[in-house]
Amino acid sequence: MFDIEKIQKVLPHRFPFLLIDRVLEVEPGKRAVVLKNVSINEGFFAGHFPGNPLMPETLIMEAMAQASIMLLADEGEQKKFDVYLGSVKADFLHPVRPGDQLKITVEAIKIVSEQGLVSVTVEVEGKLVARGQIGFVVKWM
Repeated sequence: MFDIEKIQKVLPHRFPFLLIDRVLEVEPGKRAVVLKNVSINEGFFAGHFPGNPLMPETLIMEAMAQASIMLLADEGEQKKFDVYLGSVKADFLHPVRPGDQLKITVEAIKIVSEQGLVSVTVEVEGKLVARGQIGFVVKWM
């Protein structure tokens, strides 16, 4: 399990763009399960939308992408790398609202030394709210 300090060692993102809170499981190169707690205090809720707050799909997609990077993490090693988004295909099935907890599950479809393709699902209380595939390129340092 990765807490926020370990996540910050892997991801370069910081407030307000660090969009995962905890990593529950990582099987490097194969699978990761990540949580994002959606709080009414998130800045985007002020404008999206007043009186009907919804988490923007672009930020759900960003949380999915950050969760995907965790497939490259290994608790025992601190390898340095940059990851660049290559492709995105996503479906958003239900709105995400303040108070929701996103459970993001990433499954590797194919990962080779410098590229990856993953399948991602996002659930809230067991209900599928988004799904997709993400392709990325890795630059190892």
